[in-house]
Amino acid sequence: MPVSLLDSRVPAVLLRIDRNPFHHGTLGAVRSLGRAGVDVHVVADCAGSPVRRSRFVTELHPPPPPGASRRDIAATLLRVARRVARPAVLIPMDDASAVAVGHLREELTPGYLLPRQPGPLAESVADKAELAGLCARTGIAHPVTLVPDSAAEAAAAAWRLGMPVVAKWSRPWLVPAGTGLRSTVIVRSAQQAQTLYRRSAEAGSRLLFQAFLPPGPDRDWFFHGYADRSGAVRAGGPGRKLRAQPRGAGLTAVGQWMPNPRVQELAERLAGELGYRGIFDLDLRREGAAGRYHLLDFNPRPGAQFRLFTDASGLDVVRALHLDLTQRPLPDPAPRPGRTFVAENYAPLTALGTRPGGRELAWHARDDPAPGIALWALWSRHVAARLLDRAPGTATVPRLPRPARPPDTRNPLPDDVRPVCDARPPADDEKASTC
Repeated sequence: MPVSLLDSRVPAVLLRIDRNPFHHGTLGAVRSLGRAGVDVHVVADCAGSPVRRSRFVTELHPPPPPGASRRDIAATLLRVARRVARPAVLIPMDDASAVAVGHLREELTPGYLLPRQPGPLAESVADKAELAGLCARTGIAHPVTLVPDSAAEAAAAAWRLGMPVVAKWSRPWLVPAGTGLRSTVIVRSAQQAQTLYRRSAEAGSRLLFQAFLPPGPDRDWFFHGYADRSGAVRAGGPGRKLRAQPRGAGLTAVGQWMPNPRVQELAERLAGELGYRGIFDLDLRREGAAGRYHLLDFNPRPGAQFRLFTDASGLDVVRALHLDLTQRPLPDPAPRPGRTFVAENYAPLTALGTRPGGRELAWHARDDPAPGIALWALWSRHVAARLLDRAPGTATVPRLPRPARPPDTRNPLPDDVRPVCDARPPADDEKASTC
């Protein structure tokens, strides 16, 4: 994309409250805007992250602490606004940030440029329990969801849905670090369901159970888009998840831009029905032979692999947001289906190959090599620490008990899928919600 298309006089501020040093989506946004000549300020904990090494970072700013109140988040952003000293495009990079900014919109303007989102919509779509209701009202397929009010109801809900079932905390951004709790768990017994429910106060939100939709080839999809000020979905597109971390239940390690009119129509209809404005990221799973696409997650922010959908003109959802909020025209779409995204720390062998449709690496880039170089030293230490943590004689998160009865044969768990709670996945995973 020609640099002149973006108004380089308007800086961008990226906000991430989640303390994840390996969040490659933040680096993607830094590079996307920095390459277009935009000053990029990052409000995040980047002390141990390769992101801080990017030559496209204009300035790093301390983030609000984990669990910060909206007042604290507003104070942090207003302090950054005074430092930047001119209106900036504000881009939340995680759910906690998106929810907070949705509530603080009036307080943050005119220091920041933000989409005109109706009410606290970001919080409604990010909340897993509320999303189920939104899908029911808009006619979007969604896994059958039950929200228990007691431990006994949790056990009954699990048996009613048929084991295994998917358990989710409705507001995963509230789950505190260091507790061993995961945003999503595959549950195989009524006892597991009760054990999880009893930790609801610790998790900070309601526990819900969803019918398990088995993974399989060509079943896991995502959609990244930007709904402009008129409501039209621009940039982005549908993608197929080829490899996930953890397997079958996590972030996209390898993904491919694939035309899919049904996913495209679903995304456009949902954004239109809700009146959504801004960047969004959907996770979907196709249901077996019936072929219906069920919406699993609606993330009101850029997905970590959004740079997969960089079209032939250089447009992606982050650039689309900047163009739209600065009253600049968006170029006509020029899709590049077949393009592949690889998070090389999760799929190093795939990163070594070439792809006929083109490829986007999460960390390595010829025009910005330092983050990719820094990644491997940091990642090696990270993996070594995780292995040491799991070694015999060290403290581990207790495993939930195996079921007393075999899984329901009507909906068996594939051999290559294991409960997310049976091991300690890396804490740096963006999420583990696509179960």
